[in-house]
Amino acid sequence: MLNMIWGFFLIGGILVGAFLGRMDLVTNAVLDGGKEAIQLGITMAGVIATWSGILKIAERGGMIDILSDKMDPFLSFLFPSVPKNHKARKYIATNFVANFLGLGWAATPAGLLAMKELAKLNKREKGTASNAMCMFLVVNMSSLQLVTVNIIAYRTEYGSAAPAEIVGIGIVATLVTTVIGIILAKCLEGREKM
Repeated sequence: MLNMIWGFFLIGGILVGAFLGRMDLVTNAVLDGGKEAIQLGITMAGVIATWSGILKIAERGGMIDILSDKMDPFLSFLFPSVPKNHKARKYIATNFVANFLGLGWAATPAGLLAMKELAKLNKREKGTASNAMCMFLVVNMSSLQLVTVNIIAYRTEYGSAAPAEIVGIGIVATLVTTVIGIILAKCLEGREKM
């Protein structure tokens, strides 16, 4: 569906530019957009590499295990069907920590590994997500964030005078979406047990 929408905008823009005799603007927009995308990609690659490295150091230094242990009551509440010492918990904790720090892209590898491990625990028919898998997706997508590193990097790249001014509202917004998501997922999980 999104491919159709973007295709419509792209073809529509080209047709309007041709109809108005302003293909020069279309060409300039394509070239400028490509250049800007590469510059942003390079900037974000640096941010991701730095924070992914910090997460890897934290993992090798045992910090992720410590945080996972500290998060145990929370993880037990969210994922009662996942055994305490299962690998899925470590990956879930790593994903949550990365998201908490606003490192959505750095959280992706741990999230994929967590989902793979949760799939191994899934007792449902193939192609049907377990409650743990659904809860993980809800919390991962709502992404409670203390520091929105990616957004601050974007705002810095595009010349914001105060790139960190969104931190407070980011915390509130992600806290609200996470809490609502958890409540709804728990309600649906409880409904299934009836």
